[in-house]
Amino acid sequence: MRVRLAEKDALIVVDVQRDFMPGGALPVPQGDSVVAPLNSYIELFERRGLPVFFTRDWHPENHISFKAYGGIWPPHCVQNTEGAEFHPDLKMPSDNRFIISKGTSPDFDAYSGFQGTLLEDLLRERGVKRVFVGGVATDYCVKNTVIGALNRDFQAFLLIDAVKGVDVSPGDSEKAIDLMLNRGAVAVDIKDLD
Repeated sequence: MRVRLAEKDALIVVDVQRDFMPGGALPVPQGDSVVAPLNSYIELFERRGLPVFFTRDWHPENHISFKAYGGIWPPHCVQNTEGAEFHPDLKMPSDNRFIISKGTSPDFDAYSGFQGTLLEDLLRERGVKRVFVGGVATDYCVKNTVIGALNRDFQAFLLIDAVKGVDVSPGDSEKAIDLMLNRGAVAVDIKDLD
């Protein structure tokens, strides 16, 4: 399937942060394997002058998702810590890039880049109609960002070669991909894009 990029397209890179990489506080197995393919997408969108959005968990120390505060996760991506930084090899464009912080309030969790952020407003301001989504984790923040985009009437493409899941239960990532595709997302890889 060939997809020709157009001026109403945007790339969304989900949560490629140190704490989600091997050795981090909440590692996605082989999570760092998404960095090289995402860099290829970033370069492609940058060459076309298309916007690139980077979502990140940006949690306060007492965030509701942490076990000590009733959540299910260890502390991760705490604001202004090394673990919250983007992967050092991730290429950040100098222009037309946006950082979207989510989960910034202690009592509000956000798996989707659209929850409690300006992402939708920024996309609408730029007339974006289609979003291309990759990153980690397939079965959590990628899934919820894709579903969030579809629920807001954006056409969503899942970058199948640039996602990795955590698979808390075996098969979670596969189920998440099935759900996204059943909801209307389209799976593509770098070879599909012109």
